[in-house]
Amino acid sequence: MERFSAFVTDHRAPIVGVALVLALLSGIAALFVPINYDLTSYLPKSAESTRALEEMDAEFDAAVPNARVMVNGVDVEQALAFKQQLADAPGIEGVLWLDDVVDLGTPLEMLDPAAVDQYYRDGHALFDVTVANGQETEALQAIYDIVGEDGNATGQAVNTAESKAMAGGEVANAFAILVPLILLILVLSTTSWIEPVFFLLAIGVSVLLNMGTNIFLGEVSYIAFTIAPILQLAVSLDYAIFLLHAFQRAREGEPDPVRAMRTAMRQSFSAIAASAATTLFGFAALGFMQFRIGADLGITLCKGIVFSFLCVVVFLPAFTLVAYKLIDKTKHRRFLPTFKGVGKVLAPLRIPVFALVLLLVVPCFLAQANTSFTYGMGSTEGSQTRVARDTEAINDAFGQSTPAVVLVPKGDIGRELELAERLEQIPHVTSVLSYPTAVGAAIPTGFLDPAVTEQFYSEHDARIVVYADTESEGTEAFAVVEQVRAAVHDLYGDAGLVTGMAASLYDMRTVVTEDNQVTNLIAIAAILLVLVLTFKSATLPVILIATIESAIFLNLAVPYFTGDSLNYLGFLVINTVQLGATVDYAILFTDTYRKHRRSMPPRQALARTLGTSFQSILVSASILTSAGLVLWLTSTNNIVSLLGLLLARGTLLSFFLVVTFLPAALLIFDKLIAKTTWHAGFFRGGGHLETEKEAGS
Repeated sequence: MERFSAFVTDHRAPIVGVALVLALLSGIAALFVPINYDLTSYLPKSAESTRALEEMDAEFDAAVPNARVMVNGVDVEQALAFKQQLADAPGIEGVLWLDDVVDLGTPLEMLDPAAVDQYYRDGHALFDVTVANGQETEALQAIYDIVGEDGNATGQAVNTAESKAMAGGEVANAFAILVPLILLILVLSTTSWIEPVFFLLAIGVSVLLNMGTNIFLGEVSYIAFTIAPILQLAVSLDYAIFLLHAFQRAREGEPDPVRAMRTAMRQSFSAIAASAATTLFGFAALGFMQFRIGADLGITLCKGIVFSFLCVVVFLPAFTLVAYKLIDKTKHRRFLPTFKGVGKVLAPLRIPVFALVLLLVVPCFLAQANTSFTYGMGSTEGSQTRVARDTEAINDAFGQSTPAVVLVPKGDIGRELELAERLEQIPHVTSVLSYPTAVGAAIPTGFLDPAVTEQFYSEHDARIVVYADTESEGTEAFAVVEQVRAAVHDLYGDAGLVTGMAASLYDMRTVVTEDNQVTNLIAIAAILLVLVLTFKSATLPVILIATIESAIFLNLAVPYFTGDSLNYLGFLVINTVQLGATVDYAILFTDTYRKHRRSMPPRQALARTLGTSFQSILVSASILTSAGLVLWLTSTNNIVSLLGLLLARGTLLSFFLVVTFLPAALLIFDKLIAKTTWHAGFFRGGGHLETEKEAGS
């Protein structure tokens, strides 16, 4: 550490220059990182819906219809003209309408009413549109230009286009709100006007480095793009605070700033490393998910923590020595109280809170596991966007419609007809579009225009489109998926495949449910290992993990008791993020308590610990809570907004339990901790409590 600190302080100017140049280049590179808005693309390759999509992409030119477009007040001829305009628009691979399923040479009154009503009723024409992957924004703009303000568009592709349009702006808006909030918190908690800027500059450089180096990953999900920079900023500011506070303390006894910084680096390195390690391992657990969004988010967050750590131990010391005189010139009085007497205020809450948590933890554990979950983007109900209004208009006119695509081996048209008839009998299935049902089993494909047959047949496969009047997820939607797959597999075995949004979300539910236990166990085991190495104790790590896990159970149980649904991805991520991000509060508190406990009895040590660590924990929790609230309030994306709410509430619960439940646990298990901690050296009477290991040495 001596050589490292000497190198950093001796080469401070080049280090600052290189870091700022790299940050600038990374900021430019971040603008060119592709963002993936399709969560279903992160399903494992073994999922049936993924295998079906890959086969369909290889066999057919057009994919599954992923948008519904409605024009109003038109007759059949006008609707056909709109269909042609849509088909010719950029980014649109195909348009399906009434003329694809019936012969419009026959008067509408003589056609099957069920078939007609699915595409045309009361002057409304509804088109099933296939938008090319990656061209959603261009296609939606073209659709709006064609149908005008009176027309409507909804569906997965429309949601993706809206998310693309909002993602960058929402990240900028979140930072525009969060940075002033953090500056205010830091100004109130420090004694220098410029010091908070140093904190934000160091972490800001690391955020830019993280975002820019995402270009080497090929692409990132919109979830990682949206939440990773904000989480990185909020979680790792503590590292900068640790270092600069150590620098201030060192300068009190060392007038030479270079020597003071070297001392500060040595004194704060272990605390910064331990804090970064627990957060890193919490985030790293996401990488073990089968659902590859976990790896995407986990890698991005872990990379961010590494860059934050490096910036705090390399860039920040160098920059501080270059500009430390600004800190001296911008001193101000302390605005926050010292909180030295907070222990007396919180002491009466210890045992009641401890008892209450023990009473609630099991019911909350069961409740959070039985919450009603969603797996996709969620409903747009209640939103004021055009997409929400269009969705409501289309559903009012034609009802819900969710397509699924069935791929089966080509060649047995009789079996295709049998399958189509069985699929039509499934509850909530409104129509089945296949060659034998739309064209006729007796009509040879050679008699038809290839443009017609190519919708149904490739070189090897037959494609059947099944429409259901359900949402894309939920009990009814998933029941339809199960029954469609059962019918397909009964007739075709493993050669038959089913895909579509509902099928993908069904597979997602299966995958992420298995992922939850794995990621939790890995995160807990990894953080336990770090805590064991940090405290050299058999009981302290368990107490710390129990404190934060109790806060997590309380946090995730709230939706169950309020009757709200919870997105499972948010549930999965917050399990590891809240643990990794807030266990630092418990570490700081326990480490401070252990030091005081060596010179005073437990109650006095707890009072002193609360007096000295409460402000640091409060500041850190305030920043992370602010980050969560900003995500919740600024994001129109249901998953990101929910993650923000869970993060804010979870941080507050972790903070409250660390300053109430944890002190009670340390007090109750004081003797056990002394016996199971290596060289505990706890004070007892006029000397130190002799541990069993010391006695045997």
